[in-house]
Amino acid sequence: MAPVPERFDVVVVGGGPSGAAAAYWLAEAGHQVVVLEKSVFPRDKTCGDGLTPRAVRQLHDMGLADPLGEFHRFGGLRSVAHGITLDLEWPRHPEFPPYGYVVPRRHLDEMVAEGAVKAGATLWQATEAVAPLVEGGLVVGAVAKRKGGAPEVPGVRGDPQRIEIRGRYLLVADGANSRFGRALGTARARRYPLGMAIRGYFRSPGHDQDWIESHLDLRDRKGDALPGYGWIFPVGDGTVNVGVGLLSTFRDWKGVNTSHLMEAFVETAPAHWELSPDTATCAPTGGRLPMGNSVEPSVGPTWLVAGDAAGAINPFNGEGIAYAYETGRIAAEVLDQALRTGDGLALARYPARLQDAYGLYFRVARAFVRAIGNPLVMRELTRVGMRSRSLMEWVLRIMSNMLRPDELGPAEAAYKLVERLVALGPDP
Repeated sequence: MAPVPERFDVVVVGGGPSGAAAAYWLAEAGHQVVVLEKSVFPRDKTCGDGLTPRAVRQLHDMGLADPLGEFHRFGGLRSVAHGITLDLEWPRHPEFPPYGYVVPRRHLDEMVAEGAVKAGATLWQATEAVAPLVEGGLVVGAVAKRKGGAPEVPGVRGDPQRIEIRGRYLLVADGANSRFGRALGTARARRYPLGMAIRGYFRSPGHDQDWIESHLDLRDRKGDALPGYGWIFPVGDGTVNVGVGLLSTFRDWKGVNTSHLMEAFVETAPAHWELSPDTATCAPTGGRLPMGNSVEPSVGPTWLVAGDAAGAINPFNGEGIAYAYETGRIAAEVLDQALRTGDGLALARYPARLQDAYGLYFRVARAFVRAIGNPLVMRELTRVGMRSRSLMEWVLRIMSNMLRPDELGPAEAAYKLVERLVALGPDP
């Protein structure tokens, strides 16, 4: 192993989806990049584990099609509500495959991080970035501490509780609860929606079904409708990933006990899944999800923020992995330009790149989740939608962000109309 350089081109804080993807693309471009990951792979993360075609496309682009093929593949979404079940295939799209995968994060994140290392990135596990390294008023790297038992890194000397890692630029990718980002002054815009989610794993005879399942008529223990959904995602290894998600646009969301909501969902899930406390393989875990690029600022003079740390989660469906890969890739492209040209001002273009990619789409999504924050609206929309397969197919195309650029079908036409209406009003 080569000794540590005095200064890397880019220091990446966090080895999850956005950090590992950015490291892959930067290494592919020939840059010296180091990823600081506080845990040791394999490690678990609270997640639904579902990879949509958008996420699969990014993994294929990173050369991971073969290892990805070892996991459970599914062809679409099974929507369940009001006594109706609809099996909806993924929309056909020229840029994305017509299938997804369910890959537990303990496998997925290690796979992508290993891909970044093979491309030439340096990965330091058990190394937590605890504070920005600031000199002359500029962030020039990170101060990190090495955890007990961490592998030795040649060239690193001194106190393992304070290691200074220097880089020309820094990418913050340490997840939804980004402590490093907050140390740089980032914060979630509270006017934007926030998601809450909790999930666990259960043994189930349905572990290898061809559909991921979404229950749109979510109810609490009293039977009251809530704006959110429950999910059951077959993992293919004898277990299913089960969880519930809720939106902060619901007036009384702070009073909801997600553990109780999870218990209620498990109790009322279809019997064929055989979900019960006895089939649970672990205690459920949960967290809060910043959505719609809600974290600001996303850029500083020498640093960028990507993935969940930037709030890059789709408000329509709570999907975060695809957008973590995509924003990590966008960040890598911006950093590559800055490194190649020597023009640090290239970083200032990053917010515009995010706006071009997601701005209006996320704005429409924010308007939608505010509307369904009223449980009566949510219930009526799902009641009407579930009566029409074609309507739900349009909804799936919109909510999965798989609108076709090469044609104007019913879903594209409906979305364009809503898009124009939202653009005329104040930002939700």
